[in-house]
Amino acid sequence: MFDPLRFKTRLLVYAAAAFALGIGGASAAGWSRPAPAATVTQVPQLTDAEIQPALDLSEAFVNIADAVTPGVIRIEAERPPSMVPGNRFNLPLPEEFRQFFDGPDQDDEPSNLPPQTAGGSGFIVTPDGYVLTNDHVVGDATAIRVYLQDGREFEAELVGTDPTTDVAVIKINEEEGNLPVLSLGRSADLRVGEWVLAVGNPGFGGGRSLEYTVTSGIVSAIGRGLDLIQRELQQDEAWQERSQFAIEDFIQTDAVINPGNSGGPMVNLRGQVVGINTAIASRTGYYQGYGFAIPVDLARRIMEDLVEFGEVRRAYLGVAMRPVSAVDAELYGLPRPMGALIQQTVPGSPAATAGLSQEDVIVSVNGVTVNRPSQLQLLIAQRRPGDEVSIGYYRDGEEQEARVRLDQAPLGAEPAPDPEPEVSSQERIGIDVTPLDQEAAESLGYESDGGVVIAGVSPAGPAGRAGVRPGMRLMEINRTPVETVDDVDRILGAIEAGAIVSLRLGLPDGSPRIINMRIP
Repeated sequence: MFDPLRFKTRLLVYAAAAFALGIGGASAAGWSRPAPAATVTQVPQLTDAEIQPALDLSEAFVNIADAVTPGVIRIEAERPPSMVPGNRFNLPLPEEFRQFFDGPDQDDEPSNLPPQTAGGSGFIVTPDGYVLTNDHVVGDATAIRVYLQDGREFEAELVGTDPTTDVAVIKINEEEGNLPVLSLGRSADLRVGEWVLAVGNPGFGGGRSLEYTVTSGIVSAIGRGLDLIQRELQQDEAWQERSQFAIEDFIQTDAVINPGNSGGPMVNLRGQVVGINTAIASRTGYYQGYGFAIPVDLARRIMEDLVEFGEVRRAYLGVAMRPVSAVDAELYGLPRPMGALIQQTVPGSPAATAGLSQEDVIVSVNGVTVNRPSQLQLLIAQRRPGDEVSIGYYRDGEEQEARVRLDQAPLGAEPAPDPEPEVSSQERIGIDVTPLDQEAAESLGYESDGGVVIAGVSPAGPAGRAGVRPGMRLMEINRTPVETVDDVDRILGAIEAGAIVSLRLGLPDGSPRIINMRIP
């Protein structure tokens, strides 16, 4: 008689026995061990042939980055103080130290405040060390230092700036000329939709955490006029009257550009520079979809003047103008809305002398079509004063031509800078020292007094960058013992510019520090 309970019991026993035998057999055969990693075959979802165009583009990006980044530099620019920091310290220090740790009083003069350090990018364009960057990166700098990908550091001098285009040129003091150089392309050849890479070397607060960023995107528009430069100049009393000469004909891209990338190159797929990364459209100060670059054709022209003359000698046409609307195009007989509608010609200007007048619509310069006023500014700015150009324009529905000899724009010279004050020996490396008396030693935690101690450090100076901090005891300079403040001045004063200085310092716990730096 069939017994269901007995049947289920036998079935479970057989299953358990079979399972045990199976495991044993599998163990004997080695099946229960995980397969070695080498035997696992990763089968690609797609073959190389199916994605070859994308692989080629990826490899092109890698090759461009390898070729371009050596010539992109990080810039540290020291500027006069403009902001008053708050008091972030609450230390039991003697009176002579408080000025170096406490925030300045509201009555402090700017000359008594520590300098500020700002960062940005740039790129080397000649073997002897000329570098293109932005005016807003180095424009007001009192000292400039640059860092290369290969680890070299250089002092740089400001050759000249042009606030009306936000272009600046600095020069690296490298006598041997052993510098990586980037090739300049032609921004006039750019097309909307073309791939570009934005390269920067921002560092991060003087550090190395964000060195060498490379982002990709396409040219999403050309000829963007944002009025950024003009608005900035209008806030500066020295440039208010000249803000009308601001040129803004930006290249727009969706490649990521963030603070610190300013001054870096925008390059095409040949690795040629086609623009200088300059601005972003953002409500937060960080990238939100649009980046803008100065066309390299304009930057090249500005650089030529700054290197040759130390200032920009801008070609000048002498018209006030506005964009052409669809109604304007219909009224003046244009084939489409294009060109620059003259609102006024400056009396005695090249335009007035050549016969151009109000309501003429300029549509070309030397055969190059003019689609917008900013493009006309760009085309004229690429010429030199004294050049003769052919201006195509519409008047009363007819296209005409005028020969115009360009004049020099009345930009005027910038105000002469104040003479540089004499730099003390301590300021050469950015330190302030004071005697380590008994009160100071007790406050800082030293077991004994005597000698000198670092009372203040400029964050942008060689000592600050190398790691010297207030409160360290200074015992030797270049292996020469230091006992007094006069010793420090005497030893540092005898060291030539460009030489390496070695400081032996001590901490309150008795541990030593050796810090080396180069005198600017």
